[in-house]
Amino acid sequence: MAPGRTSRPPSGGAPTRWVLHVDLDEFIAAVEVLRRPELAGLPVVVGGRGDPTERGVVATASYAAREHGVGSGMPLRTAARKLPEGAVFLPVDKPAYDAASADVMAVLRSFPVTVEVLGWDEAFVGTDDEDPDQLAQEIREAVLEETRLHCSVGIGDNKLQAKIATGFGKPRGVGRLTTDTWFEAMGERPTTALWGIGPKTARKLDELGIRTVAELAAADTEMLAATLGPTMGPWYRRLGRGVDSSPVDPTPWVPRAHGRETTFQTDLTDWAEVAAEARRLAHQVADDIGREGRPAVRVGVKVRYVPFETRQRSLTLPAPTGEAEVIADAAVELVGRLDHERRVRLLGVRAEMAPPA
Repeated sequence: MAPGRTSRPPSGGAPTRWVLHVDLDEFIAAVEVLRRPELAGLPVVVGGRGDPTERGVVATASYAAREHGVGSGMPLRTAARKLPEGAVFLPVDKPAYDAASADVMAVLRSFPVTVEVLGWDEAFVGTDDEDPDQLAQEIREAVLEETRLHCSVGIGDNKLQAKIATGFGKPRGVGRLTTDTWFEAMGERPTTALWGIGPKTARKLDELGIRTVAELAAADTEMLAATLGPTMGPWYRRLGRGVDSSPVDPTPWVPRAHGRETTFQTDLTDWAEVAAEARRLAHQVADDIGREGRPAVRVGVKVRYVPFETRQRSLTLPAPTGEAEVIADAAVELVGRLDHERRVRLLGVRAEMAPPA
């Protein structure tokens, strides 16, 4: 641990003067390169079982692979067509990424800051430090020194600004976006540049004649509420103005549910096989929630028909339970409600848990 830092962050989730967003660069691919240094600089794709001839999707791609148009969520077969000879495909290794992420978060918590973990590869840091730029550089250097992983850091007056600012600093740099510079930096950008607005919402805004961040910030609140909902409409306008009042919250994340899914390399047409797969996945899910020590209260199944249409069904259990057979029976019952005239390429089972005591 470097001098001048403490392993005890401030308590609570009170607002801080600055928010930093720490985002690990090409995290999963970088972890794989650490284990296989000979892959440095090559197009590396991680996804599925690492076989681009199989069905599966890209979990992450190295920057060298992204230069060829490969991105997360893309089918592995599509990625293989885009990449040159010599590209490397690797299977997902969740335990390795869990361990690497835990090491990074431990480094962040070694600073006198508040840390809110967002996922494997990113976190918010709340601080009242007088020099957030210097702190950002110290964080980058400490993460690299202690984990050999590079990260980018965004600085803002709030989470929204910090999250967007990280993109200004990528890769391996520091970006800054504050209330004073918000409209200068963001005003003419499309609404999709905002964290929280995706293509679907952007299309709805476009129908209202709202295409840029500045136009969203100036939009009539009542009109937005009438079109997008009384809660979401005004909230989108706040995003357009760069406003976010949520504090950095160090409370550990508690999962609401656990799920397992599998993509079949050959479409299933025998629904007895589909039911058997649902039962197998349900037993895995029961093991997952058993480790949480919390019973299931609701079970859901997800099916992806050929060619690529996804449907979901769920039911509330008669009583909370951790019994694998009860969860499996519920999953099989839900399979019975699906369209048995169609071929299945993916199946998933999910169990929502009772809240922590």
